[in-house]
Amino acid sequence: MLVGAVVLACALSASNARSFPSDPPKVCDSCAEWNATREPFRIYGNTYYVGTGGLSAILLTADAGHILVDGALPQSAPRIDASIRALGFRTEDVRLIVNSHAHFDHSGGIAALQKASGAVVAASAPGARAIAAGEPTPDDPQHAFGSPFNGFPRVKDVRVVADGETLRVGDLAITAHRTPGHTPGGTSWTWRSCESGRCLDVVYADSLSAVSAPGFRYSGIGDGGRYLAAFRRSIATIAGLPCDVLLAPHPGSFGLDEKLGRPMVGGNPWVDRGACRAYADTAARGLDRRLAEESATPSVTPAR
Repeated sequence: MLVGAVVLACALSASNARSFPSDPPKVCDSCAEWNATREPFRIYGNTYYVGTGGLSAILLTADAGHILVDGALPQSAPRIDASIRALGFRTEDVRLIVNSHAHFDHSGGIAALQKASGAVVAASAPGARAIAAGEPTPDDPQHAFGSPFNGFPRVKDVRVVADGETLRVGDLAITAHRTPGHTPGGTSWTWRSCESGRCLDVVYADSLSAVSAPGFRYSGIGDGGRYLAAFRRSIATIAGLPCDVLLAPHPGSFGLDEKLGRPMVGGNPWVDRGACRAYADTAARGLDRRLAEESATPSVTPAR
């Protein structure tokens, strides 16, 4: 094990030395912590973690080409590239990049990674508009934070993916599930990964936290409650998905460090068939708390 770790560390160091044409770094209070280096690793079968300390990026691999889920911050792109190479793969072989939601901490690195790979970028219709604009759409709960805080590098020619649509790269297949709420274009992704003849359902559940800029009210945004109803449907969607392995845009929300620390005794620590329901239950409680706070606080500014 020690020899393997040393080899991987050396490979990661060599990959980091490679020149990668990234965009200017994003500046935010949490950016340095989010962008901390994390060694890449296999989760299950052909599913690998290639993200940073605080922001997920997931690689699905196959001989015909790879799929990348999310791109973290602009300054994360070189780290993601280095992690892909440290595992023995090439960023140039990424054929498809999909996005969970169009905020700078999950979309910021996509433009550079697309340029490096030539990959197709895909997102929901609202997500595609935001990624092409390089900022959240006006109906996003965090839109009022404004520029330059919200901004990230624009991505050209984003493919719009429909709810329930399956995208393919060779034998790889990844399915989109619209889960708006945290953002209007929020999308969760599912696929199957196999190892030693055992195939598992993997869910990359989008963020479901009710986080907004000041003045936004999930309980009263002048749309007849449609946004709130869609948010609740998203939570129910995640709870009902076939789910053996849960992943999400922020590693802390699916217990990455805890799972990495568990010994591989009696099974794979990533396998937890109750994880998606637990994730959804946590989101539902968070949304209920937010609505209770809004109910206790009079609205003083328009939400839109």
